[in-house]
Amino acid sequence: MTQRIVTGALMLIALTGLMLLGGWYFAVGALIAVTLCIYEELRALRAHGHHPVAWTSYAALYISAPLMMYFSSVVIIPTLSIVSFCVLLVVMRRDEPTLTDVMVSILPMLTLVLPGMCLFGILDTPLRRMQAMLLTLVFAIAVGGDTFALFVGTWIGGKKLCPRISPHKTVSGAIGGLLGSVLMAWLVGYLFMRYLPTQAFPPMWSILALGLIGGIAAQMGDLFASMVKRHCVIKDFGNL
Repeated sequence: MTQRIVTGALMLIALTGLMLLGGWYFAVGALIAVTLCIYEELRALRAHGHHPVAWTSYAALYISAPLMMYFSSVVIIPTLSIVSFCVLLVVMRRDEPTLTDVMVSILPMLTLVLPGMCLFGILDTPLRRMQAMLLTLVFAIAVGGDTFALFVGTWIGGKKLCPRISPHKTVSGAIGGLLGSVLMAWLVGYLFMRYLPTQAFPPMWSILALGLIGGIAAQMGDLFASMVKRHCVIKDFGNL
Protein backbone atom coordinates (compact mmCIF):
# COMPACT_ATOMS: atom_id res chain seq x y z
CA MET A 1 0.00 0.00 0.00
CA THR A 2 2.82 2.41 0.93
CA GLN A 3 4.57 1.71 -2.37
CA ARG A 4 1.34 2.44 -4.28
CA ILE A 5 0.84 5.74 -2.47
CA VAL A 6 4.43 6.89 -2.99
CA THR A 7 4.44 5.84 -6.66
CA GLY A 8 1.07 7.50 -7.23
CA ALA A 9 2.24 10.74 -5.57
CA LEU A 10 5.39 10.91 -7.72
CA MET A 11 3.42 10.19 -10.89
CA LEU A 12 0.87 12.84 -9.91
CA ILE A 13 3.62 15.46 -9.56
CA ALA A 14 5.10 14.54 -12.96
CA LEU A 15 1.67 14.47 -14.58
CA THR A 16 0.70 17.84 -13.12
CA GLY A 17 3.88 19.39 -14.50
CA LEU A 18 3.25 17.98 -17.99
CA MET A 19 -0.37 19.15 -17.94
CA LEU A 20 0.63 22.66 -16.91
CA LEU A 21 3.12 22.80 -19.77
CA GLY A 22 0.60 21.26 -22.17
CA GLY A 23 1.04 21.02 -25.94
CA TRP A 24 3.99 19.03 -27.18
CA TYR A 25 5.43 18.65 -23.68
CA PHE A 26 2.39 16.62 -22.65
CA ALA A 27 2.31 14.86 -26.03
CA VAL A 28 5.91 13.65 -25.62
CA GLY A 29 5.13 12.42 -22.11
CA ALA A 30 2.09 10.56 -23.44
CA LEU A 31 4.15 9.08 -26.28
CA ILE A 32 6.74 7.72 -23.84
CA ALA A 33 4.08 6.28 -21.53
CA VAL A 34 2.10 4.58 -24.31
CA THR A 35 5.31 3.30 -25.91
CA LEU A 36 6.25 1.60 -22.64
CA CYS A 37 2.76 0.11 -22.40
CA ILE A 38 2.97 -1.27 -25.95
CA TYR A 39 6.39 -2.76 -25.22
CA GLU A 40 5.16 -4.50 -22.06
CA GLU A 41 2.02 -5.91 -23.69
CA LEU A 42 3.94 -7.21 -26.70
CA ARG A 43 6.63 -8.67 -24.43
CA ALA A 44 4.00 -10.54 -22.42
CA LEU A 45 2.36 -11.90 -25.59
CA ARG A 46 5.72 -13.06 -26.97
CA ALA A 47 6.63 -14.73 -23.68
CA HIS A 48 3.45 -16.80 -23.99
CA GLY A 49 4.46 -18.06 -27.43
CA HIS A 50 2.64 -15.61 -29.70
CA HIS A 51 4.32 -13.86 -32.63
CA PRO A 52 2.73 -10.39 -32.93
CA VAL A 53 3.75 -7.84 -35.54
CA ALA A 54 5.27 -5.16 -33.34
CA TRP A 55 6.25 -2.29 -35.62
CA THR A 56 2.67 -1.53 -36.69
CA SER A 57 1.60 -0.48 -33.19
CA TYR A 58 4.58 1.85 -32.79
CA ALA A 59 4.09 3.22 -36.31
CA ALA A 60 0.40 3.97 -35.68
CA LEU A 61 1.25 5.79 -32.45
CA TYR A 62 4.07 7.93 -33.81
CA ILE A 63 2.32 8.73 -37.08
CA SER A 64 -0.91 9.76 -35.37
CA ALA A 65 0.70 12.15 -32.85
CA PRO A 66 1.86 14.90 -35.26
CA LEU A 67 -1.10 14.39 -37.60
CA MET A 68 -3.62 14.85 -34.79
CA MET A 69 -1.71 17.74 -33.25
CA TYR A 70 -1.48 19.68 -36.51
CA PHE A 71 -4.47 18.50 -38.53
CA SER A 72 -7.50 16.66 -37.14
CA SER A 73 -8.66 13.73 -35.02
CA VAL A 74 -10.20 12.30 -38.19
CA VAL A 75 -6.82 10.65 -38.92
CA ILE A 76 -7.61 8.00 -36.28
CA ILE A 77 -9.71 5.91 -38.66
CA PRO A 78 -7.41 5.87 -41.74
CA THR A 79 -4.29 5.39 -39.61
CA LEU A 80 -5.66 2.35 -37.78
CA SER A 81 -7.12 0.98 -41.02
CA ILE A 82 -3.80 1.22 -42.87
CA VAL A 83 -1.70 -0.33 -40.09
CA SER A 84 -4.28 -3.12 -39.65
CA PHE A 85 -3.95 -3.84 -43.38
CA CYS A 86 -0.16 -3.98 -42.90
CA VAL A 87 -0.61 -6.51 -40.09
CA LEU A 88 -2.65 -8.75 -42.38
CA LEU A 89 -0.09 -8.44 -45.15
CA VAL A 90 2.88 -9.28 -42.90
CA VAL A 91 1.21 -12.24 -41.17
CA MET A 92 -0.20 -13.73 -44.39
CA ARG A 93 3.27 -13.68 -45.97
CA ARG A 94 4.77 -15.74 -43.13
CA ASP A 95 5.68 -19.39 -43.60
CA GLU A 96 3.08 -20.33 -40.98
CA PRO A 97 0.41 -17.60 -40.87
CA THR A 98 -2.14 -17.90 -38.06
CA LEU A 99 -5.28 -15.97 -37.22
CA THR A 100 -4.07 -15.74 -33.61
CA ASP A 101 -1.02 -13.74 -34.67
CA VAL A 102 -3.28 -11.32 -36.53
CA MET A 103 -5.43 -10.82 -33.43
CA VAL A 104 -2.55 -10.36 -30.96
CA SER A 105 -0.91 -7.89 -33.39
CA ILE A 106 -4.04 -5.75 -33.54
CA LEU A 107 -4.68 -6.02 -29.79
CA PRO A 108 -2.15 -3.30 -28.72
CA MET A 109 -3.53 -0.94 -31.36
CA LEU A 110 -7.05 -1.20 -29.98
CA THR A 111 -6.19 -1.27 -26.27
CA LEU A 112 -3.23 1.16 -26.15
CA VAL A 113 -2.68 3.10 -29.38
CA LEU A 114 -6.33 4.13 -29.74
CA PRO A 115 -6.54 5.57 -26.19
CA GLY A 116 -3.23 7.33 -26.82
CA MET A 117 -4.67 8.84 -29.98
CA CYS A 118 -7.62 10.11 -27.96
CA LEU A 119 -5.21 11.97 -25.67
CA PHE A 120 -3.68 13.67 -28.72
CA GLY A 121 -7.21 14.50 -29.85
CA ILE A 122 -7.79 16.38 -26.59
CA LEU A 123 -4.62 18.37 -27.24
CA ASP A 124 -6.21 19.51 -30.49
CA THR A 125 -8.89 21.36 -28.45
CA PRO A 126 -8.42 25.07 -29.32
CA LEU A 127 -9.40 26.48 -25.90
CA ARG A 128 -6.58 25.94 -23.40
CA ARG A 129 -8.89 25.87 -20.36
CA MET A 130 -11.14 23.25 -21.93
CA GLN A 131 -8.08 21.21 -22.89
CA ALA A 132 -6.77 21.37 -19.32
CA MET A 133 -10.13 20.32 -17.86
CA LEU A 134 -10.56 17.38 -20.24
CA LEU A 135 -7.03 16.10 -19.57
CA THR A 136 -7.58 16.45 -15.81
CA LEU A 137 -10.85 14.52 -16.10
CA VAL A 138 -9.14 11.66 -17.96
CA PHE A 139 -6.78 10.97 -15.08
CA ALA A 140 -8.99 12.04 -12.18
CA ILE A 141 -11.81 9.70 -13.22
CA ALA A 142 -9.50 6.70 -13.65
CA VAL A 143 -7.29 7.25 -10.59
CA GLY A 144 -10.20 8.31 -8.38
CA GLY A 145 -12.17 5.23 -9.34
CA ASP A 146 -9.21 2.90 -8.77
CA THR A 147 -8.46 4.44 -5.37
CA PHE A 148 -12.06 4.32 -4.14
CA ALA A 149 -12.44 0.75 -5.43
CA LEU A 150 -9.35 -0.33 -3.49
CA PHE A 151 -10.40 1.20 -0.18
CA VAL A 152 -14.11 0.33 -0.41
CA GLY A 153 -13.38 -3.22 -1.57
CA THR A 154 -10.89 -3.74 1.24
CA TRP A 155 -13.25 -2.25 3.84
CA ILE A 156 -16.50 -3.96 2.85
CA GLY A 157 -15.39 -7.02 0.87
CA GLY A 158 -18.19 -9.34 -0.18
CA LYS A 159 -19.05 -11.00 -3.46
CA LYS A 160 -16.32 -11.22 -6.08
CA LEU A 161 -16.81 -9.30 -9.32
CA CYS A 162 -14.97 -11.52 -11.84
CA PRO A 163 -13.17 -14.19 -9.78
CA ARG A 164 -11.86 -16.10 -12.81
CA ILE A 165 -10.12 -12.95 -14.07
CA SER A 166 -9.23 -10.97 -10.94
CA PRO A 167 -9.89 -12.85 -7.67
CA HIS A 168 -9.40 -9.80 -5.43
CA LYS A 169 -11.90 -7.43 -7.06
CA THR A 170 -15.32 -7.27 -5.41
CA VAL A 171 -18.75 -5.96 -6.39
CA SER A 172 -18.61 -3.49 -3.49
CA GLY A 173 -15.24 -2.25 -4.73
CA ALA A 174 -16.62 -1.79 -8.24
CA ILE A 175 -19.58 0.23 -6.95
CA GLY A 176 -17.26 2.29 -4.74
CA GLY A 177 -15.01 2.86 -7.74
CA LEU A 178 -17.89 4.17 -9.84
CA LEU A 179 -18.92 6.53 -7.05
CA GLY A 180 -15.29 7.67 -6.77
CA SER A 181 -15.09 8.34 -10.52
CA VAL A 182 -18.29 10.40 -10.48
CA LEU A 183 -17.17 12.28 -7.37
CA MET A 184 -13.79 13.13 -8.89
CA ALA A 185 -15.46 14.26 -12.11
CA TRP A 186 -17.73 16.56 -10.12
CA LEU A 187 -14.76 17.92 -8.16
CA VAL A 188 -12.77 18.67 -11.31
CA GLY A 189 -15.76 20.31 -12.96
CA TYR A 190 -16.52 22.39 -9.87
CA LEU A 191 -12.94 23.61 -9.45
CA PHE A 192 -12.55 24.60 -13.09
CA MET A 193 -15.92 26.35 -13.23
CA ARG A 194 -15.28 28.07 -9.90
CA TYR A 195 -11.75 29.32 -10.47
CA LEU A 196 -11.50 29.48 -14.28
CA PRO A 197 -14.94 30.73 -15.32
CA THR A 198 -15.64 30.55 -19.04
CA GLN A 199 -18.63 29.73 -21.20
CA ALA A 200 -16.64 26.97 -22.91
CA PHE A 201 -17.09 24.46 -20.09
CA PRO A 202 -19.87 21.89 -20.55
CA PRO A 203 -22.77 21.67 -18.04
CA MET A 204 -22.20 19.76 -14.80
CA TRP A 205 -24.63 16.96 -15.71
CA SER A 206 -22.51 16.05 -18.73
CA ILE A 207 -19.36 16.01 -16.60
CA LEU A 208 -21.07 13.65 -14.13
CA ALA A 209 -22.17 11.44 -17.04
CA LEU A 210 -18.59 11.42 -18.27
CA GLY A 211 -17.46 10.37 -14.79
CA LEU A 212 -19.87 7.42 -14.82
CA ILE A 213 -19.00 6.29 -18.35
CA GLY A 214 -15.30 6.84 -17.76
CA GLY A 215 -15.48 4.93 -14.48
CA ILE A 216 -17.07 1.94 -16.22
CA ALA A 217 -14.50 2.07 -19.01
CA ALA A 218 -11.61 2.32 -16.52
CA GLN A 219 -12.76 -0.73 -14.56
CA MET A 220 -13.32 -2.76 -17.73
CA GLY A 221 -9.85 -1.76 -18.89
CA ASP A 222 -8.41 -2.89 -15.57
CA LEU A 223 -10.19 -6.23 -15.84
CA PHE A 224 -9.07 -6.64 -19.45
CA ALA A 225 -5.45 -6.03 -18.42
CA SER A 226 -5.89 -8.76 -15.80
CA MET A 227 -7.32 -11.04 -18.49
CA VAL A 228 -4.27 -10.49 -20.68
CA LYS A 229 -1.92 -11.17 -17.75
CA ARG A 230 -3.83 -14.33 -16.84
CA HIS A 231 -3.68 -15.49 -20.46
CA CYS A 232 0.08 -14.84 -20.56
CA VAL A 233 0.55 -16.41 -17.08
CA ILE A 234 2.31 -13.38 -15.57
CA LYS A 235 1.68 -11.44 -12.36
CA ASP A 236 2.67 -7.99 -13.60
CA PHE A 237 3.44 -6.50 -17.01
CA GLY A 238 6.72 -4.98 -15.77
CA ASN A 239 8.59 -3.69 -12.73
CA LEU A 240 7.93 -0.06 -13.70
